[in-house]
Amino acid sequence: MKTFCGRANPTTGALEWLEEDEDYDYHQEIARSRYADMLHDKDRNVKYYQGIRAAVSRVKERGEKAIVLDIGTGTGLLSMMAASAGADFCYAIEVFKPMANAAVKIVEKNGFRDKIKVINKHSTEVTVGPDGDMQCRANILVTELFDTELIGEGALPSYEHAHKYLVQEGCEAVPHRATVYVQLVESKRMWSWNKLFPVHVKAEDGEKIIVSPSEMENCPGVPSVCDIQLNQMPSSDFTVLSDVVTMFSVDFSKPVSSASTCYRVQLEPVKSGKAQIVLSWWDIDMDPAGMINCTMAPYWVKSTSDFQWRDHWMQCVYFLPNEEPVLQGEKVYLTASRDEYSLWYKLQKARGEEENKADVHVESPVCRCQAHLLWNRPRFGELNDENRTRQYIKSLMKVLKTDSVCLCISDGSLLPMLAHYLGAKQCMHPSRTDLYHLDELWWLFFKANHLEDKIKIIEARPELLTSSHLEDKKISVLVGEPFFTTSLLPWHNLYFWYARTAVTSQLTSNVTVLPQSASLHMMIVEFQDLWRIRSPCGICEGFDVQTMDDMIKNSLNFRESKEAEPHPLWEYPCKSLSDPQNVLTFDFRKTVPQHCVSTEGSVNLLRKGKSHGAVLWMEYHLAADISVSTGLMKISNEKGNCEWNPHCKQAVYFFSSVIESETLSDLPSAVTYAINFNTKTGEIAMDFKL
Repeated sequence: MKTFCGRANPTTGALEWLEEDEDYDYHQEIARSRYADMLHDKDRNVKYYQGIRAAVSRVKERGEKAIVLDIGTGTGLLSMMAASAGADFCYAIEVFKPMANAAVKIVEKNGFRDKIKVINKHSTEVTVGPDGDMQCRANILVTELFDTELIGEGALPSYEHAHKYLVQEGCEAVPHRATVYVQLVESKRMWSWNKLFPVHVKAEDGEKIIVSPSEMENCPGVPSVCDIQLNQMPSSDFTVLSDVVTMFSVDFSKPVSSASTCYRVQLEPVKSGKAQIVLSWWDIDMDPAGMINCTMAPYWVKSTSDFQWRDHWMQCVYFLPNEEPVLQGEKVYLTASRDEYSLWYKLQKARGEEENKADVHVESPVCRCQAHLLWNRPRFGELNDENRTRQYIKSLMKVLKTDSVCLCISDGSLLPMLAHYLGAKQCMHPSRTDLYHLDELWWLFFKANHLEDKIKIIEARPELLTSSHLEDKKISVLVGEPFFTTSLLPWHNLYFWYARTAVTSQLTSNVTVLPQSASLHMMIVEFQDLWRIRSPCGICEGFDVQTMDDMIKNSLNFRESKEAEPHPLWEYPCKSLSDPQNVLTFDFRKTVPQHCVSTEGSVNLLRKGKSHGAVLWMEYHLAADISVSTGLMKISNEKGNCEWNPHCKQAVYFFSSVIESETLSDLPSAVTYAINFNTKTGEIAMDFKL
């Protein structure tokens, strides 16, 4: 059966109806899943196996049958570990149907058909009794329901229900407990992901400063965690203000409550500074004694010899509602509040005990300025990037004249304000009606900078602009960053080109377009670790999980052409095996052509290593000799280590087979590529041959 799916095309801006197979969602879910990453997580798997063996032994020593409940079984791995450790029977719960089907096959293939029952339900719908899904309550509870924040995938309600209805009192639990740790830091870099800093503009009539509205300055933000690979954050980018302290623990062998609650700890700052950020991570003890421990602690807390790379569990960055000055040795209280799925933090000065107790429950933060709802963290960082802003200012100074009529096409951009301060006669900004909150935000900005009557917001999409919208003026300067909130892959921002084409009749014959062009660049790389998320596992801790590999491969091949996927490569180290290569150019001074734009060629491999895939990114040529890159910033040494733009996601195309070359002589000399930009659909298809 086919189904029609409506979607807004991020590149062309058109609303499209696509005919999709009914399994399309499943395939998307599986193809983008992190199952492979978990199966490659040796540390996690070994610790779970040790914990499960120990729990089964403890139950057997009491003379009881070992009945296991495994919630969120996935491939069935933890149930198979329990069965091979001597468990009498396992109930493996998996709500995602394709995954449950795969688990049945994997369990059977490994010979545990009689020991493991896979139940395709949400655990809260599982019944117990002679006619139920489970014959009796389990006495061992095994789960892997955690995300980077620990509770974000609904672990607490699942545990709460299981203890009430599915497991015996005093059951064994693997993991036995989880502990959340916090550390207070000051970091201009991380704080720049949450607040907008003043922008200084040196204009002909003196320095101007763009300030953010007070609504934004005082906004507590949103209670959504910023989860990152904190191990890629250099120690020079933050200042530690406190020791690491335990915020709270959860004992999974006892009844768990998912009701909202608060935890509070006293901190003694080890250094004076501005408390802005709470860094957080957790560890799990697989056994009651805490001898089998799996930790997410970052590099400065644990020795690197213990280091296990993983992408399914990272570390958390929480932004305090406001930065708070702290003094070395002067105690403060940190409060963590949580609901069923999320955590948020507040810092208070140590005052009288009673006064503090009264103020313990902190309401969930609500964004009042709209910016935290419209911009993601990297976008805040991008707008705060002084070097990047300087390139746009330099370019605008080259092209603006005193009679310039300027139209800005970008979502939530500072460019209209910059253009006004740099002398444009008039600045206009069409809105995208689906983003009306953005207009509200810009009104606040214009008001804070006394520009309400200087910059005009036009309530129409670029494609629908008429001469009456523009007060019968022709546009002499068309500008864009370009940045659009709907873009996922680097070339989705080519929507600027389609919008530029749509407004052609409103432009002067000698219009200046900034950026004047864009180019798509590509480089072959070897990843330090990211390859694991797309690498088949085969055998995991002695169990054959190839059915899972085949399922992921099938889903990746579900579309006729394999697609590139977006990743923020500053978090995922890689080395270049080739020079970067410009593969396609898009000239914004002209309209989008009717025909497809294609290129074929080859890129020479210069270094030995494993060719895991190609990275692609866009560069925007703003004006003569001024460009900004959304990808590679530089290759930092002769080993080929790369520095990436930290505000953008780059496109990664993983090769289906990896060629490893130990020496330059056995290198395949080149990788050939074919790249096609379909101007009708705005999609880029690519193919690589090693």
